Amino acid sequence: MDSCTALIRKQQAFFETGQTKPLAYRQEALRQLGNAIRKHERGILQALRQDLNKSEFEAYASEVGIVLKEIRFVMKHLRSWARPRKVKTPLTHIGSRSSIYPEPYGVVLIIAPWNFPFQLAIAPLIGAIAAGNCAVVKPSELTPRTSEVLALLIRETFGAEYIAVVQGDAETSQALLAEPVDYIFFTGGTAVGKVVMEAAAKRLTPVTLELGGKSPCIVHEDANLKLAAKRIAWGKFMNAGQTCVAPDYVYVHQSVKTAFLDHLKRAIDELYGANPLANASYTRIVSDKHFRRLQAFLADGVAAAGGQSDPNALLIEPTVLTEVSPDAPVMQDEIFGPILPVLAYQDIGQVIEAINRRPKPLALYIFSESKPIQRQVLNDASFGGGCVNDTVYHFTSPYLPFGGVGGSGMGAYHGRSSFELFSHRKGVLKQTTLFDIPFRYPNAKHALRWIKRFLK
Repeated sequence: MDSCTALIRKQQAFFETGQTKPLAYRQEALRQLGNAIRKHERGILQALRQDLNKSEFEAYASEVGIVLKEIRFVMKHLRSWARPRKVKTPLTHIGSRSSIYPEPYGVVLIIAPWNFPFQLAIAPLIGAIAAGNCAVVKPSELTPRTSEVLALLIRETFGAEYIAVVQGDAETSQALLAEPVDYIFFTGGTAVGKVVMEAAAKRLTPVTLELGGKSPCIVHEDANLKLAAKRIAWGKFMNAGQTCVAPDYVYVHQSVKTAFLDHLKRAIDELYGANPLANASYTRIVSDKHFRRLQAFLADGVAAAGGQSDPNALLIEPTVLTEVSPDAPVMQDEIFGPILPVLAYQDIGQVIEAINRRPKPLALYIFSESKPIQRQVLNDASFGGGCVNDTVYHFTSPYLPFGGVGGSGMGAYHGRSSFELFSHRKGVLKQTTLFDIPFRYPNAKHALRWIKRFLK
């Protein structure tokens, strides 16, 4: 698309002027972004209600407030992150000094998903701005009202040569991926992630993939069952389960399965009421296609809680499935909806083996009071990140890198990790001219003997 080509060229030209690199420019851009979000807060919340029926509480906590907090954190620490960092120099390099210089890549393409359509567009943008890049944001067409507000917010705040929003469908994303951008940041499903990586490979463009996967949750026999059930229900059913780090399925120790299920049912009632389908603040499924896919999963087990749906309103109750076969369709792909299979286990080692046989998940959660059990799970299972005795909360910490591993993605961001993700770390050695080391040269006397002595 000609318009995409023109925009990328415009941003490349602006980046080459060097205006985005000074620290003061980045700090001011972040300040303006924060002010714009606060100015448009009401419109953002309304758009999220229209697109996904998100309550004001959930929309602010998970979409608006979290990015405002990230902006404040980055602005507070950016000066120290951006300065060149001195590192040690080996004895063989006597007379020299070594430093790492962070520098921006150039033009960054950010492709955002629909499940948290504001937060997952703005959060990587904060890192791109902090590192000194220009950026093009492609929001999801499945949440059009939020995309409109996002486009308006950015258009009012920045020139298109610096930050721009490009709306459109998959064809628009493909057109942007065909452009010679300097970095690609994609959040979404694994299938599309492979397409993005293939496009990046054609130009050897560095890429970050924030994908997903079936994130397991383990409830051991010594867990605080009441608290575990409440935190699992909160992490699973927020945004109607349409969260990349939501617990996808639960392994609960056989000896406490019945008690855990009782607590889980009560937690769902406490959070969403006896009739969630009548709860005006309960998030809906994003589209009819996604609804029909999720509804088919309801037949893969016995509903211990929930199980009802409303196709006209695109609503599915928070549902807990038991008697689920590990080979059932609901256990094959990431659910990405308000359906939680619960399986029983006897041996924690077998659970870890079962998890490791699957593609590596984005998150893992272990509920146990036993430090040896916690260590065993954390050391023996591979996953992007997670929590002990909680769910999802690791995602909200600016001190923790957030990202996947293997099939759940590559690269990590949030806080300092965002700045480092969008920065090339340029290694520089400054050598003295006051003297020279003769044995580095092949014509020096006994050069080989000296080299062997130093390099052993």
